[in-house]
Amino acid sequence: MAVDWKAVRREFPSLAGRTFLNTATFGQLPLRSSEAARLHFERRQQTAAMDFLAWFEEMEPLRASLGRLLNATADDIAFIPNASTALALAISSIDWQPGDEMLTLRNEFPNQLYAHAAVGAHSVECDWGEFESRVNDRTRLALFSTVNWATGLRPDLSSIVPALRRRGIVVYLDGTQSAGALQFDSAGALPDFLAVDAYKWMISANGAGFLFVHPEMRKRLPPRVIGWRSDYDWRSVNTLHQGPPRFGTTAEKYEPGMLPFPSLYSMKASVELMEDLGPAAIEARVLQLAATLRGELKALGAEFYPEQPHCLPSQIITARLPDQDASALAGHLAEQGIIISSRYGYLRISPHFYNNEEDVEVLLQALRTAVRQAKSVRAHA
Repeated sequence: MAVDWKAVRREFPSLAGRTFLNTATFGQLPLRSSEAARLHFERRQQTAAMDFLAWFEEMEPLRASLGRLLNATADDIAFIPNASTALALAISSIDWQPGDEMLTLRNEFPNQLYAHAAVGAHSVECDWGEFESRVNDRTRLALFSTVNWATGLRPDLSSIVPALRRRGIVVYLDGTQSAGALQFDSAGALPDFLAVDAYKWMISANGAGFLFVHPEMRKRLPPRVIGWRSDYDWRSVNTLHQGPPRFGTTAEKYEPGMLPFPSLYSMKASVELMEDLGPAAIEARVLQLAATLRGELKALGAEFYPEQPHCLPSQIITARLPDQDASALAGHLAEQGIIISSRYGYLRISPHFYNNEEDVEVLLQALRTAVRQAKSVRAHA
């Protein structure tokens, strides 16, 4: 059945009166997600929060949904407040020695670029096309984003990730810029960790996020933050275990304490919406909008971020227009209610499934005007 995208758009009142093509910075909340958080606060008032154990149980369907999103299971999923927390866990999984290396890509998100400073490892940054050749016996951790925040690069991870793991290299993926827009098969790529901060393409509230932890990694990596939920029998609140915690086998053991329930109830509603639409339909929608933008920008003479081999289509477009300062142009467009970003001298445009062809055309008309004006100024100079 075809999706009624007009009806879907009505779930997002923040889109009214503006042309928002900037989900790579912030996703927009559907009405049902705001309502879910409100209902949770109302419930707290009605129950004095004495049903708090039920809140945890009500998150289990969400955990299962997030597992399905990655072609994984509920046991593989831990809730996290942000991707930085997940990265700290991944770094802690390695017994670092002098001379060890972390390998990542140029222009990665700062989390990945800063990570080496936590353990004094050497950071190796390279282009995707040369990544395999830069792996050596000192490579301990490989850090990727499934889609790059600044360039839109979407590397094909299907062969490199299993190859790295076979060599004993820990693989950490940041899926924040793809999950919710593009499909991902963890069973094929087999990362050790995949972290998602859900406030972007997962159209969720801040504080909601999730982490896939490979079953083999869970066998050898104990929790690094210990709390009352670290023991596998934490639900027995009347007689909580005393003594060393007895860790469970699922990724839940990496959740040491109380969860950010308002954000998680909100994310649960967002994920239900996306499941109703279907991941395949969402991916087709965002890639179609992105393809239209790329084609029209090319006709305007845009220069795109250089392509690299073995990459897949991305929903994030990065482009420079002739005689335009990207930062100034993005600011000028914002004054017109057209919201995009600029990153490192490129315009960054990031449509999601709630966008439509009218949004695309409004942006393109504004960019055509900017290009014409620049040509006129150049002609009279």
